[in-house]
Amino acid sequence: MPYPAFSPRDEAVPGPWALLDDLYRAAAEHDAREPDHSRKLLSLEPATARLLSLLVRSSRRRRVLEIGTSTAYSTIWLAWSVQRHGGRVVSIDRSRAKLELARTNLQRAGLLQAVELLEGDATSIVRNLPGPFDLVFFDADRVSAPAQLEALLPKLEPDVLLAADNVLSHPAEMADYLAAVQGLTDFQHVVVPIGKGLSLAYREARLGAHDQQRGPTVGAPCGRRPRSGAG
Repeated sequence: MPYPAFSPRDEAVPGPWALLDDLYRAAAEHDAREPDHSRKLLSLEPATARLLSLLVRSSRRRRVLEIGTSTAYSTIWLAWSVQRHGGRVVSIDRSRAKLELARTNLQRAGLLQAVELLEGDATSIVRNLPGPFDLVFFDADRVSAPAQLEALLPKLEPDVLLAADNVLSHPAEMADYLAAVQGLTDFQHVVVPIGKGLSLAYREARLGAHDQQRGPTVGAPCGRRPRSGAG
């Protein structure tokens, strides 16, 4: 979808639309000049961010984990969506410079109070996070996503949505993550051809299924497909 991905209905709802527009444009201009990939800002595509916002609001997600903060473009979308019903976002990035910029942008958006920013290696951090989370968005180190998913499985709400970007733009790097998600027998999975490709995996809570409170049933270890009859 061509940029911008806002509609007249968006403008009718109070929100940080002008700031988001500025952040996306500034990041795109920066990335076009920056030869070092590690220093690129790599903002989420606006259409993908808008879809995530709709999913968060419509299903009233309250405890969101984002892996990959960058300038907080997607973080602002998520925080604006969850704070409408008292939720919070935990967002992780390994770059101190990007987190400082993210903090400034969240302050500009009036949403800093709805976000906890964590600096460091995401795989190590998620192992120590208490949870529970009802939405996890993977948008950072694509190769590490399967290990992060495995560490998070016991920390997910029974009713949880997993989202991951770049599954169509970087299929080889996302292959292990997709295999891991498809190996979760109690999740429904779809790839949405929006932006750079968004993977969505949803587990619906079952009333009376007390075992779900302890974590999902996994058909196979992360990165491997289940054997016949697994589940």
